[in-house]
Amino acid sequence: MVKDEVMTLVDKGLMLPLMEEFYTIQGEGYHKGTAAYFIRVGGCDVGCHWCDVKESWNADTHPPTAVESIVENAVKYSDTIVITGGEPLTWDMTPLTRALKNKNLKIHIETSGAYTLTGVWDWICLSPKKNKLPKPEIYGVAHELKVIVYNKHDFLFAEQEAAKVNENCILYLQPEWSVREKMIPLIVDYVMKDPKWIVSLQTHKYLNIP
Repeated sequence: MVKDEVMTLVDKGLMLPLMEEFYTIQGEGYHKGTAAYFIRVGGCDVGCHWCDVKESWNADTHPPTAVESIVENAVKYSDTIVITGGEPLTWDMTPLTRALKNKNLKIHIETSGAYTLTGVWDWICLSPKKNKLPKPEIYGVAHELKVIVYNKHDFLFAEQEAAKVNENCILYLQPEWSVREKMIPLIVDYVMKDPKWIVSLQTHKYLNIP
């Protein structure tokens, strides 16, 4: 297949720049501790300086992979699929989620919300970033809001974002891994004073799993 044909399929969401796919335990947020198959899609221009998967940013370094192939692998492992990135909404998620739904799979997404929401989702984890704020429409449908806390100002940002989500959205504060020892005590104190928030930790890193 020639490059132009491939790029046309990528633009339509029929192929995606696949960085990696793996079966593991969800380490964060509401579904932590549960088994899930992760599909990590390359491509992100949000540019968080503390991002722990910066190798996902350049979509050109990840092979365009047919949606059918991705689904064929996913169905072997779990009935819960997590689409992450990078920023998965850089691409049209409609073909992938339709194909996964045809296999009766539950589909979750982890997104900054910086791009238009496409696809069909059972669970939407919105993790907003200051660099590129979410599109307004995603706040109303997000199931959980996960704000990464790198410094004290992030608490103010968290409150600003929490004011935008729907009333059923679950609110999480999660320390950025490299400053966790400094920020965890602050987060614990914050949540104890304002229990609408819940502490989220990257438990998969403590477990030494992907």
